[in-house]
Amino acid sequence: MLICGIESSCDETACAIVEDGRYVISNTVASQIKTHMQFGGVVPEIAAREHLESINFVIDETFKKAGKSPSEMDAFAATMGPGLVGSLLVGANAAKAMSLVYNKPFVAVDHLQAHVCANFIDSTIEPPFLCLLVSGGHTQLIKIAGFENQEIVAETIDDAVGEVYDKVARLLGLPYPGGILLDKTAHSGNPHAFDLPIAKVGKNEFSFSGLKSATARLIETFDKKNIPTEDICASFQHTVAETLVQKTLMFAKEFEYDKIVLAGGVAANSEIRRRFSDLEKVENGNYIVNFPDIKYCTDNAAMVASCAYFNPIKTHDSITMEVYSRG
Repeated sequence: MLICGIESSCDETACAIVEDGRYVISNTVASQIKTHMQFGGVVPEIAAREHLESINFVIDETFKKAGKSPSEMDAFAATMGPGLVGSLLVGANAAKAMSLVYNKPFVAVDHLQAHVCANFIDSTIEPPFLCLLVSGGHTQLIKIAGFENQEIVAETIDDAVGEVYDKVARLLGLPYPGGILLDKTAHSGNPHAFDLPIAKVGKNEFSFSGLKSATARLIETFDKKNIPTEDICASFQHTVAETLVQKTLMFAKEFEYDKIVLAGGVAANSEIRRRFSDLEKVENGNYIVNFPDIKYCTDNAAMVASCAYFNPIKTHDSITMEVYSRG
């Protein structure tokens, strides 16, 4: 089955063609990072305008690279939310239009579910597994017993991981996109230079606002010209990774799951990937850990097409579904 997926939830305009949910035939992404860099973050109105300017080119390029025509698709899919409404409308309407023109089904896809399904691309992994979803807007642990049998067992009660990365980066004077630059800066620092706190919260909760505040207070103790940026970044990143690993291991042991997967934009973070990879070694080989390829961690359309195959929101009459800003 060939599915054409479109993603436009934030600042990436993307289109992909995926076979049977796992094999990427072509994948095109037009990033808006350079545009939003001057504003220090994504401006919704500008993002929507750039999607409009890019969508036709991205779709044409995807089919050109695949050597396929839209009439050969079995279905068209698009992210319906959560995301920026103006941006979502561009991709959703493009996919709906193609489904009507070529008389093929339209499949509505949830953005967070798409991130989970990125693990199925170029992979043979199947449920059951425990998924840690970490992004700019979400931090969740999801018990995935089957493709359509999922339960959120823990989530953040305040800042998401990606959100706190960006906020700490801003405090340190790092430019947008802050989280990515914080990760790179941490490579030169000592992760044990500063003892930052892991929040003591309920079993089913994550919290990162306390860590953000503690890091802010630490930064304030230094003269602005002598802030040990590398060591602060490394210590902050070490604490985030430790928090995520501890909670994930607790639930993996409770459910007796031996497979752990990561998903979302922050799953591309080098320290988080390293710490979870180490679970296959330090836990006596009791765990299989899976990550999407880095290009499928950030927003892309291949994960949308994969999700349309494995776990669509609706399988009937979904062309009438409207986009939504929050999950």
